[in-house]
Amino acid sequence: MRAPEPTVDTPPPARPRITRRQALAAAVATGIGVGAVRLLGGTIQNISRTSSPTGKDWVSPLGRESAQVMHLLRRATFGYTQAQLDAALSDGYGKTVDRLLEAKPQEPPTLAAANAPGGRFGVQQLQQWWVDHMLTTATPFAERMTLFWHGHFTSDYRKAADNTFMYWQNLTWRRMALTNLRSMLMEVTTDPAMLRYLDLATSTGASPNENYSRELMELFTMGAGNYTEDDVRQSAKALAGWQIPPPDSTVTVTVDQAKMVTRKLPVYSTQRPGVFNQRRAFKGTVTFLGQTGALDTQGVIDRILAQKATASFIASKAAEHFVTSQPSSSYVSRLADAFRRSKYDMKTLMHAVFTSPEFTAGANYRALLKSPTEFMVHGARALGAHGLGKLIVASGSGMGQSLFDPPDVAGWPNNAAWISSNTVVERVNFVTLALGQVKGALPSAGAAAKTHLDGVLSPQTATLLNQAPDERTRWFITLASPEFQLK
Repeated sequence: MRAPEPTVDTPPPARPRITRRQALAAAVATGIGVGAVRLLGGTIQNISRTSSPTGKDWVSPLGRESAQVMHLLRRATFGYTQAQLDAALSDGYGKTVDRLLEAKPQEPPTLAAANAPGGRFGVQQLQQWWVDHMLTTATPFAERMTLFWHGHFTSDYRKAADNTFMYWQNLTWRRMALTNLRSMLMEVTTDPAMLRYLDLATSTGASPNENYSRELMELFTMGAGNYTEDDVRQSAKALAGWQIPPPDSTVTVTVDQAKMVTRKLPVYSTQRPGVFNQRRAFKGTVTFLGQTGALDTQGVIDRILAQKATASFIASKAAEHFVTSQPSSSYVSRLADAFRRSKYDMKTLMHAVFTSPEFTAGANYRALLKSPTEFMVHGARALGAHGLGKLIVASGSGMGQSLFDPPDVAGWPNNAAWISSNTVVERVNFVTLALGQVKGALPSAGAAAKTHLDGVLSPQTATLLNQAPDERTRWFITLASPEFQLK
């Protein structure tokens, strides 16, 4: 048989960073203008031509518990359906936080394609499998955390060269998302996709590869400036010896039918971590982060966890993704102290984030921009449209986020970096296409602005909604509005 080649996507170009105010201006002037013309004609176009940012901040409604609940769901669960919102409002803020944190992650359905020899199946199948689960899962906070770790402990399917390994990695990130950082780091280090992505699988004691050692400290745990180049070299020695797990069997596959070229490809029946080969390991002592002695992988991780910078780095990353793009040093310090005292328990950290006064502070209302995945999944859930997975996958690249294919080892950009004149057009086009694919009656749009935008609207959005002639147009304006891009 001839195995399918993984689909190759062109990485999106780097986007310049812009301010929140500039992002809002682009969304008003470009998004509403381009998209609404297609539905409503020149009237909306004329309105959009005169649209400009007012220079005023949003008036925060977060003094009300109901607004706090919606704020929490937007940031922690990819938005909500009306039924999910009603349940959370009935529970109240505190109980909803506890429920999100304590719910066991719902496992996604098995991806049949993952049994393909050598993991040779199209990445779009993997992407849609995950997006479909985001749209239907009973535990959306688990998917939001899986996406968070997917962008933090990042790998891409191209370098991994085995989409079965990428599938396993997604399963791992979900299962470990709210465990403790110590065990998480061991799973990250021995993950087969990561072993390939950062070259640890090729590292030996005689010839250590420094890629994983460096990123483990710089991007995954401590941040730049908290280790030395000698620490990178010494850690690389201590980490050497890991290899890709052996397969259950191999199968001969024709990879070029015309030339009758065949290859033996591995077949795995179950997920498994990398294996440690003592013969490839470093034999000797190292000096790492101020300590000298024989050091294994767990020892490297424990030395990293002993550094004060580690808790601060992870706490800052969580605050930037869930609270504000520029958390204060005192806020990060409080979160880090709680995280460290809990022995790096992620539930403790996320509870501290969601119950902190900063999370529901008026200054942080609509202070974050939805990533493309968050934006599209929230839009589909608001419409009750669980069948938009294929469209979401096809649209992600144009907005700058193709799952399993981050631009580099640092993952995707965050917040205002998601918005440019081009990506705003792509967002508006997605709304147009999504509404076009929804068959049958839409949910009532009468309360959509209140339900999904807290009823807090700019004069431009309010005017457009007041002039909308039908339900579909009201949904378009709601989902394409600058307000909906924010969370």
